[in-house]
Amino acid sequence: MSENRRPRLDTPRETRRPIVRRPSVDADAFGVFAESFARYMGTAKFLLWMTMFVVAWICWNVLAPADLRFDEFPFIFLTLMLSLQASYAAPLILLAQNRQEQRDKVVAEQDRQANARAHADMEFLAREVASLRMSVGEVATRDFLRSELRGLLGDIEDLTRREPEDEPGP
Repeated sequence: MSENRRPRLDTPRETRRPIVRRPSVDADAFGVFAESFARYMGTAKFLLWMTMFVVAWICWNVLAPADLRFDEFPFIFLTLMLSLQASYAAPLILLAQNRQEQRDKVVAEQDRQANARAHADMEFLAREVASLRMSVGEVATRDFLRSELRGLLGDIEDLTRREPEDEPGP
């Protein structure tokens, strides 16, 4: 009889320990490092230091005694170092740009939501102002009341003048 090698469903699996542990990297800490690195590389200070380094390198390997030179004229080692620096700088700069893009998306979404709320508030206020205008249109103004009172006063005066004429004399 062949042995059944399938694990049973009613028993938990055995946890295997990996032979070589995978390194754990804190993505946020690495991203912060990438941003600070990219921010520094974009400064005049970095360009100045890098220029001074390259000039010192070239001057040393051209002007120093022959036995102290470590990189002859085509400067292969300098080229290798600059290429290595560029090969690490490019992905770090891209990582920093990706993080900035994610932050920009969050800010843009927050701005969109704030604009939507402001638009809704403006529409509400516009409706309120329209209803107030309609209500004010139905309210009697001071000039209207004066004209009505003058008309009533004129009617009262007419009635008081007619009354003595309508009364029979003694």
